[in-house]
Amino acid sequence: MEKQANNPLHGLTLAIILTHLVDYYGWEDLGTRIEIRCFNVDPSIKSSLTFLRKTPWARERVENLYLKSLRDIKKGEKERVKKEE
Repeated sequence: MEKQANNPLHGLTLAIILTHLVDYYGWEDLGTRIEIRCFNVDPSIKSSLTFLRKTPWARERVENLYLKSLRDIKKGEKERVKKEE
């Protein structure tokens, strides 16, 4: 089996990724950033997971937004530390 040390998504389920995005952005902002019906019309984790598991292009967008959110969080922490110094 190949190790995936450089893959930040390795070991994460789609449910974990989606829950993070909903917590970080909220459904409304998430639906604006990735315009898919399951984020904009009566959104839920369950319905979104069902759609994302069947739709590779949407899943890819969700994974990319997840990685962007991690970069933004890291960047925010670096800026906070600089201000405290």
